[in-house]
Amino acid sequence: MTGNLRFSHTGIINKVFIIIVLTLMIIYALLIVYPLFNMIVSSLKPTQEILLHPFALPESPDFSSYKQVWVDMEFENFFLNSIIVTVCSMILILVFGSMAAYGIARYVFKGSLLISMLFLSGIILPLKASIIPLFMLIRNLGLMDSFLSVIFIFAAMGIPSTVFILAGFFSAVPIDLEYAARMDGCNDFTIYRYIMMPVILPGIALVTIYNAVPIWNDFFFPLVFLHSRTLKTLPVGLSSFLGQYSTNWTLVFTGLTIAIVPMILLYTMMSKYFIKGLTAGAVK
Repeated sequence: MTGNLRFSHTGIINKVFIIIVLTLMIIYALLIVYPLFNMIVSSLKPTQEILLHPFALPESPDFSSYKQVWVDMEFENFFLNSIIVTVCSMILILVFGSMAAYGIARYVFKGSLLISMLFLSGIILPLKASIIPLFMLIRNLGLMDSFLSVIFIFAAMGIPSTVFILAGFFSAVPIDLEYAARMDGCNDFTIYRYIMMPVILPGIALVTIYNAVPIWNDFFFPLVFLHSRTLKTLPVGLSSFLGQYSTNWTLVFTGLTIAIVPMILLYTMMSKYFIKGLTAGAVK
């Protein structure tokens, strides 16, 4: 009888705990989703209505601001510039970062620990703290007002963390898999490209989202190194919507709504592998 009561109390405690956890998760989800929802709703309201009723639904939804932002405000150009910068930066980060991580994780050689520490130092030292020498370097290389300037900077920012993360994934791949490939006549590059890379897809998804989102949202480096209006990225282009004396908040919220779409699509497509990458890293 006592055992049954104890089992009953344990079951009740577990149910209460589950209810509390689910409630907290729902509240947390609402705290994240509602600002996005309110941003989208505000893009369909005039500025006066946004200021008077910031949390209300639009009285008469108006989609004309999307055409105005995309066509008249040259948002299409800002959007394309951000796509170019982000995609090119991620290609450099994934290619060179994965190669370096593979070399560090799978080969033992003199100085490998020193090289690992050098990559880790790139995580510790932020590039924004050395903006003056970085500005002089970019100017001396003749890369001012060029996409290459910010692409190289973003690649330099992303490669250290990519090496650190992917090295753990490469180390976890069984060595027998590599031995079997070598017995079949595969060289180092073939093993890296066709065996190792498909195995660590969760890690690739993890570092892609981890690096792509900050690059897409970065305001500082494009502002410093890209001066021409035709080269401005989304965050810098959005700042032009803010006036000195007045601001059309409808256009601002419309631009923000368009700007978040690519990152939401990226996470939606890679969420399965992203979650696997997080759990794999936790196990390691």
